[in-house]
Formats: sequence, C-alpha cells, structure tokens
Amino acid sequence: MTSTLTTPAPPGARPAAPPRRRTRILALPEARWALAALVLFLTALPLYLLGAPAWLWGPLFAAVYATGGWEPGWEGCKALREKTLDVDLLMVVAALGAAAIGQVLDGALLIVIFATSGALEAVATARTADSVRGLLDLAPATATRLLPGGGEETVPAGELAVGDTVLVRPGERIGADGRVLAGESEVDQATITGEPLPVARGAGDEVFAGTVNGTGALTVRVERDPSETVIARIVKMVEEASETKAPTQLFIEKIEQRYSIGMVIATLAVFAVPLALGDELRSALLRAMTFMIVASPCAVVLSTMPPLLSAIANAGRHGVLAKSAVVMERLGQIDTVALDKTGTLTEGAPRVTDLRPLPGSGLTDDGLLALAAAAEHPSEHPLGRAVTEAARERRLAVADAAGFASAPGRGVSATVGGHTVQVGSPDRLLPGGAGPVRDAVREVEDAGRTAVVVLRDGSPVGVLGIADRLRPDAAATVAALTELTGRPPVLLTGDNERAAKHLAAQVGITDVRAGLLPQDKVAAVREWEGQGRRVLVVGDGVNDAPALAAAHCGIAMGKAGSDLALETADAVVVRDELATVPAVVRLSRTARRLVVQNLAVAGTFIAVLVAWDLFGTLPLPLGVAGHEGSTVVVGLNGLRLLREAAWKNTSEGDAV
Repeated sequence: MTSTLTTPAPPGARPAAPPRRRTRILALPEARWALAALVLFLTALPLYLLGAPAWLWGPLFAAVYATGGWEPGWEGCKALREKTLDVDLLMVVAALGAAAIGQVLDGALLIVIFATSGALEAVATARTADSVRGLLDLAPATATRLLPGGGEETVPAGELAVGDTVLVRPGERIGADGRVLAGESEVDQATITGEPLPVARGAGDEVFAGTVNGTGALTVRVERDPSETVIARIVKMVEEASETKAPTQLFIEKIEQRYSIGMVIATLAVFAVPLALGDELRSALLRAMTFMIVASPCAVVLSTMPPLLSAIANAGRHGVLAKSAVVMERLGQIDTVALDKTGTLTEGAPRVTDLRPLPGSGLTDDGLLALAAAAEHPSEHPLGRAVTEAARERRLAVADAAGFASAPGRGVSATVGGHTVQVGSPDRLLPGGAGPVRDAVREVEDAGRTAVVVLRDGSPVGVLGIADRLRPDAAATVAALTELTGRPPVLLTGDNERAAKHLAAQVGITDVRAGLLPQDKVAAVREWEGQGRRVLVVGDGVNDAPALAAAHCGIAMGKAGSDLALETADAVVVRDELATVPAVVRLSRTARRLVVQNLAVAGTFIAVLVAWDLFGTLPLPLGVAGHEGSTVVVGLNGLRLLREAAWKNTSEGDAV
C-alpha cells in the first residue's frame, strides 16, 4: 500500500504532486504519418517549383499521397463496406481527383493539411485521455504488505485484497482505501477530499488511496478492492463519460450521413452542369473537387465533443465527476436548484448535543444513548452514525440488535434486549397531541437542532438532539447558484421545519420544504419539471436517490454519500466541496457556448467557401486551407477547457 520511495518528507512540507502523464506526440501513429507526409512534401516542393524533372518530384509527391492518405482512405473504405459514407474518404478522393487533372501539388497540399488536421485531433483526444489517466498517478505502484508471521513483502498495489494489512511509512502515498489499525500521523488528503491542510489520522480512522502520509507510520487494513477505491472509481467514471455522446453530437452524426450523400450528389451536379453547358473538363472537375472539399462537414463534426470532453476532464481533475457528455451538456441547462440539508449544506457529520430521557422511562442519559445506539448501529444514515459515534465516545456498552429495518424518511427499528426499539422522526413516530415528549421535542427544535425520538415497545422513552455543522462554503454556494439560475435554491429535507428554516436562514434560502419523504421530494421535482423548469438536485442519502433520478440532473456529495445516491446521480462531488457545484455548472455553460461558437465558425467557413466556389473561382489550395483551417480552429477552441485557468475562471464567474 506504499510506494517504494521511502525518503521521509521534510517536516511541514507538502509533497509534490505526481508528474502528469503526457502522451508523446510522435507516439501517435497519426502524428508520425502526418510528419512523414509533411517532410516529403517540403522535399518535393522546391524541386517542383524550380522545374526539376518529374522523375525527381513525382515519386516524392506519390509518397505524400501514400503516407498521408492511406490511413483515412483505408478507414473510409471500411466504412463504405458497412454502407457508411465517411468524410475522410471524400477528402482522399478529392485529392486523387486533383492529381488526375494535373493538380498534383494542390492534391498533395490537401493530403498534408488533412493529415495534419487528423494528427491535431488525435493529439487533442490523447491530451483529454492523459488528464484521465493522470489520476492513476495518485496511487503508488507498490505496497508493503505485512505477513501473518511478522514479516513484510512488497507487492503491486493492484494485488491487494480486502483484509490485507499494509504498512505506510512516513512520506509515502497510501495505496488502497482502508482503516488505520495502529499508529498516528497526519495525512494530506487534498487530492481526494480537497481539505487544504493535512488531517490527523489514528486507529479507527479511514484513509484513502492516493493520499500522502506525514511523519508517522501507519498500519492500515485494506477495506476496498483496488478496483473500487475512490481513485479507481474516478478514473472509471470519467473514462465512461468520455465514451458517451451528447445530444448535440448525436444530432450532428444523425444528419452527417444524409449531408454527405447530398454533398456527393451536389458535387456531381457541380461537375456535370458546367460540363453540359460547354465548360472544359479540367475546369469543371477542378471546381467539383474544390466544392467537395469545402462543403465537407469535418469542422461541424468536430465542434461538439472536444469542448464537452475537455470540460469532463477538467472537472474530474477538480473532484467533480460528470458521468457522461450528456450530463456535462445538461448541467449548463439547469434553471432551478434543489438542495438537501444533511450531508449537502451541512458537513454530514452531525453530533449528539442533547440527551433527554423522559420521566418514568427508567433511563439515564447514558441508558437512553445506549438504547438508541443499539438500534441505530447497522444504519448508514448520518444521524444514525452520530448516535453510535456518541455512544462510542462515552465508551458505552451497546447491546446486540436483531431484526433491523430502515424506512427512509421515518427512522429505524430493531429488537434490543427483547424490546422493540424505534428511533426516528417525531412527526412520523409520535401521535398528535401534547405531553412531556412533545415538550422535549419542541425545546430541542426551537434551539435549531434536529429532534430524534426513541420509542420502546411503542412508548416514547426519550428525545435526542442532534446538530450538524454548516459547510463553510454553503452561503457562498447558495449565492452563486442564485446568480446562475436567477432564483434562489430550494431546500428539500426530511428534517423538521424549525431546524430546516433555522439553517436556511443562515445561507440565504427562503423556500424551505421540510418533513419530506423520498416520494415528496420526487413530487416537488416533477412539479417544477411540469412547469418547464430544468431542475438540478444535490443530495447524498438514500432518501435523495429518487429525486436525483427524477431531476433533469442530479449531483451527489461523494464523501458521505450513500452507494445508492452515488450510483443514481449524474455527477459526483468526490472531494465533498460544495462550491464546486456552481463551478461545474459554469464550466458546462462555457462548454455549451464554445459548442455554439464552433458550429457558427464551421458553418460560416462552409457557407463562404461554397458560395465562393459556386459563384466565383476559388483556388483549390485556398479552399483546402480554409476547410482544414476551420477544423483546426474549432478543435483548438474546444481544448481551451483543458487548461487549469478554465476551472479557476468559471469558479470566479468569469467567462473563459
């Protein structure tokens, strides 16, 4: 679980980030063939212009056609065999057509520019993939596994299994998600959680693969398979996202085939009509070849995915995983935001603040807490974890429970010591009316805390008060989302109304919908969707999963999020930084603007060049330069979102 580098880090120094993987340009076959074609072209060009014999420059130009055109030509032939007309094949045909009428130089120039454009597209794709694969560098290649007999061995980190015990020496990267068994240290978790300072870690604390150990040694038990670590899930989800296509891209690809067929028919007409009217064969064919080149939709096809994939990769580097290009496009469309309370606006680590056993229950403060902790022990809900953690801190003996059951939005029940114990929402578990339990609930809720009632065999025996810390960036996030959507976010929570309003007032939310069951949250989302709104839901728990699925887009908080919420959501905030939500929405909107810009640039180039060729005399080299130049422009424009500045600018609300 540790790397082989064992040199301790200097005290107080933050370890350097691992080097980012960058694909060498010449490692790409497209780049190698394009370079070969360019070198051959530049060798043949002066010979051709100086009037050298054809046997000198002819083979060189033929080699240009072969090196630069064979790969797109072969791919085009394979597509044609599947009854698909590939634009690449049309470019090669146009180049060969130019050579057939004596325009050898122009055809070779087309091949060189076309091959260079393809190489640039391959480099752009590789750079996006580099950003994804670079996440793998956060985890070390090897780990030090402790053997049962007391020895140790160095093994590949990918071979660690759940239950293995590993040693993490000072200054090393942790190679698997697990829990500390022994030792104390400070761990730099910035790559995973975004926490700016190292955090203390000791026995019982969770640690993550890819984080950096400080000056102490840790013995860690592996709790997740290497393929299921946070880092591995990041890589997997971003890679899956990169393989999807946004609706805009799908629409373009849907019409591309019809457009290409129409372009071929139009090219034949551009050739045949002037020829029938008495034009020369060479002139008519040259005009037709030029038309085929400038009318090809290469730039249009390349307009959509580079901006969206670049945005996905950039967001992934900053801890926000958009699961598909569809999601990245949809995030920029939202106009209404609904936020969960616990684990979303708050840190998701609530603490028990009040213990109120009822008169006649026969329970002390510790007795009430121990009873509730026994019932809550199997629960994954943050409030349940708060109860069990409080009992652990008091070193209370917690009895075993049987028959555990959980009802989202209501609470839990279990059999403890022969008694049926229920722990949950007062609104769901208590009958109406007054009484000591209602008074205790009211006092707790008036103080801005969440009240949890404990029932034993159907009778209330006490009330717990639980408070959660507000996230430091909650107010700023609410303000940013209000600015983005034009309306303040709505708070959807299963918590009581008084506690919810108390928290909402601190962050600037005025629309509070409290005491909601999962189906109530879904109903609210569908109500807004029925009004034509596009809703973004941000949550973390099991009870948020239905709303996350029903919304136009759903974002789950990754650190405390339940597995169901993480699977259901369209995007995951891995580092648990709430401020990244408006940042990724801004990034999505910037990507959408770049898509529109690209389509406008591509459409303008095609329209101008086609009109020039039909109603004037467009030189073939200029047509080639204009067509391929527009393809390069839109490709590079989309790659701007890979820059670090793109995320910083969107976080600050500036345009890229």
